[in-house]
Amino acid sequence: METKQQIVANWLPRYTGVPLKQFGRYILLTNFDRYVELFANWHRVPVHGRHKPMLSATAGNITIINFGMGSATAATVMDLLSAINPKAVLFLGKCGGVKHRAKIGDLILPIAAIRGDGTSNDYFPPEVPALPAFALQKAISTTIRDHKRDYWTGTIYTTNRRVWEHDKTFKAYLKKIRAMAVDMETATIFVTGFANETPTGALLLVSDEPMTPEGVKTTASDKKVDDEHVIAHLRIGLDSLKQLINKGVTVKHLKF
Repeated sequence: METKQQIVANWLPRYTGVPLKQFGRYILLTNFDRYVELFANWHRVPVHGRHKPMLSATAGNITIINFGMGSATAATVMDLLSAINPKAVLFLGKCGGVKHRAKIGDLILPIAAIRGDGTSNDYFPPEVPALPAFALQKAISTTIRDHKRDYWTGTIYTTNRRVWEHDKTFKAYLKKIRAMAVDMETATIFVTGFANETPTGALLLVSDEPMTPEGVKTTASDKKVDDEHVIAHLRIGLDSLKQLINKGVTVKHLKF
């Protein structure tokens, strides 16, 4: 295999256990099996790849994939998805609130992401901004309103470092750059989407408040977030893609 297209066409089925022709052209990305299981139950479709790195399910023209955690795997799945040239990729991720007004259970619709991930530097120089497709974020905004919910917007800081909650210097830095929240994937997905000419967006769920010791995520607090907020998060993401499909809206407005 000499070309990128040959590689990703072979590797996407290898990572997921799903032939290329069975993928939808609209993709939901997640870090959690529960999202995939809920999607499959709602649509009465099978879950594929239980013994593969990436769990997935497809209903109609929408496929949901759990790609794992972190910027490296985010870049991997975005590269692999270039094999099917998706019309839109929407990341449904969890994030830690940095500003006090972003409470657990709140939704954040990022307008940009700060590239602290490192991985995205292999695609573009650091000064290239990490931006979503505006039309996709607009569709998400409309869908959130249709669900009679509100949301925060702002900038997400994406880091490649998982255990930092004890680091006072890093937390002071997050405040200094005025990030709304912190995660490990959003900037990477935006940049790799741009590199692969794939329109991307993100809708993040605030799952913890790591700036204070009592707000750091635990097993119990994470389960509470799952029980109380994940269904609405997934519903809004799913309905956002359905809005694009039903209205025939194109989201490829960026000049790649």
